[in-house]
Amino acid sequence: MENKRIKPLALSQFPIFTLLLVMWASLPLFGQNSMNWKIGTDKFKITPQAPLWMAGYGHRNQPAQGKFSELWIKVVAFEDQQGNSAVLLTSDLLGFPGEMSEKIRRVIHEKHGLTKSQVILNSSHTHSGPVLEAALYDIYPLDEEQRQHISEYSRQLEQDIVESVGRALENREPSRVYAGNGTARFQVNRRNNKESEIHLLTELKGPIDHAVPVIKITDLQDNLTAVVFGYACHPTVLSQYSWSADYPGYAQEALEANHPGAMALFFQGAAGDQNPLPRRTLPLARQYGSALAAAVERVLEEDMKSLEPELSHAYEEIDLALNPPMSRETLETMIAEENGYMKRWAERMLEEQQRGQKPDSSYPFPIQIWKLGEQVLFSMGGESTIGYANRLKAKYGPEVFVMAYSNDVMGYIPTETILKEGGYEGYSSQMVYGLHNTWKAGLEAQILSAFDTLARQLTITENP
Repeated sequence: MENKRIKPLALSQFPIFTLLLVMWASLPLFGQNSMNWKIGTDKFKITPQAPLWMAGYGHRNQPAQGKFSELWIKVVAFEDQQGNSAVLLTSDLLGFPGEMSEKIRRVIHEKHGLTKSQVILNSSHTHSGPVLEAALYDIYPLDEEQRQHISEYSRQLEQDIVESVGRALENREPSRVYAGNGTARFQVNRRNNKESEIHLLTELKGPIDHAVPVIKITDLQDNLTAVVFGYACHPTVLSQYSWSADYPGYAQEALEANHPGAMALFFQGAAGDQNPLPRRTLPLARQYGSALAAAVERVLEEDMKSLEPELSHAYEEIDLALNPPMSRETLETMIAEENGYMKRWAERMLEEQQRGQKPDSSYPFPIQIWKLGEQVLFSMGGESTIGYANRLKAKYGPEVFVMAYSNDVMGYIPTETILKEGGYEGYSSQMVYGLHNTWKAGLEAQILSAFDTLARQLTITENP
């Protein structure tokens, strides 16, 4: 029998193989963004060149005279595998006033299509940064020349921020994102522990939150490209006349020195009643910065939770009610008896009353939730006190991140207990910020209930 050589069929003659080949060719290549995050970053210096007034302390009587460190704006832009985007901006500023934040976010929306729920403008709350326009004017004895300098600086800052956000969005590259929590312990509840006696105390009192939330961002070769971290503590170590990012700045400098080419971003937590103690010296600011950086480094070296490239977000502004304006008689008494910023505040309130100006009965308070993979981040405006972080963590789990000083810093946000107790955070600080009176009772339940509503929108479950 003659052997016949059978000619093999071409692969293309197999319909099933052809279909599989087409399907394989249509799949994204390994490492492309459809199966990973896309992350972009940008930063620029905001250290004033003109002798601007410094924000945060009422005792200062002249503009800044020098600098201990540079001030920065830093931006990280996120994009998930579905193309959903969000931008987190951190800053060495006391806080974004509402008017400025509205302008910035409006232009970001116009130029980049991002809504308010997709943008967080966070400030470290350093007390060694510049005064911004329409923020805490009653505190500072500003003349017209200083007001003009502040206005010019603020306008340029708004423009530069929008441009930086654009660069971060353009710089997005395939990345991996991880989350974890560390611990640092130099914060002290200032309402329950006297600063003058801190060196004598063997036991600290009052609510605290020592968590150091960390987000690690790497490229697809696992090289660190950015680290976002937070802490709930006032950056009030320094009170001199030199520009400084305070302890958060030194922490970021240390991390960037340890990881050349990576960018470190700090966000402030619910630090309204938390101080670094002891304080007031440059070596202490560096010490706390080193301690915070070490806490972050420990988290980076351990196994961190990998976050799937899925992004969701929700935002709301809730009307927090204010008590009615003080009477003319009360204001006149304050003018006669007070001095400094309290006297200036009372004079302005009385002048507005005499002009027939009626203040708003409430204030729009911004709250926000991001969900990066399974990592939940709660964000809110104002100088929120630590009780809010503790209540949210008790309900949604200790691993959630809590951020305050975001999008609008309009005053202190006391818990119901602090509001009843009064004192600086519960009473007089509202005048410092220029509000016509204190918050009405019930704000804590209102804020937490609004967070619950947003959490349900994002299918975030409560802690069992």
